[in-house]
Amino acid sequence: MGNIPPILLFGYGNLGRGDDALGVLLLEAIAAQHLLGVECQTDMQLQVEHITDLVGRECVLFMDADMTCAAPYVVEPLTAQQDGSYTSHAMSPAAVLYAFRQVYGLDAPPAYLLHIRGYAFELGDALTEPAAGNLAAALAWVQHFIRKKAWKI
Repeated sequence: MGNIPPILLFGYGNLGRGDDALGVLLLEAIAAQHLLGVECQTDMQLQVEHITDLVGRECVLFMDADMTCAAPYVVEPLTAQQDGSYTSHAMSPAAVLYAFRQVYGLDAPPAYLLHIRGYAFELGDALTEPAAGNLAAALAWVQHFIRKKAWKI
């Protein structure tokens, strides 16, 4: 597993639903920097197949838009949890970690969820100005997070 980048960034959301795109837009901004030791992946939503993306990682950061968190963003460490999302087409990050444990018999790598505050999530909405500001703040935090994690890996 030596060629697997130790840090996985996973941004998800819907580009067609205004601020719901925040996780994907943040991921695209980081991916454009081509950071050593970092792999960037995106999808519209998390699914059980994404457990394979966690194999061999030292750290995982999920990034998503959130209409209820404090602005500009909130970061929380994740623990594996079986919740109702495991049977749906869109899993929570905690449920992905739980599925990882069930399939591989190991704890998933340390993982965090970055919630970026969004305001408008309707189909066809554009990114709002306050959300764009939150995105910029989240980008600065992720860059710091990567430098800190890369130092330890």
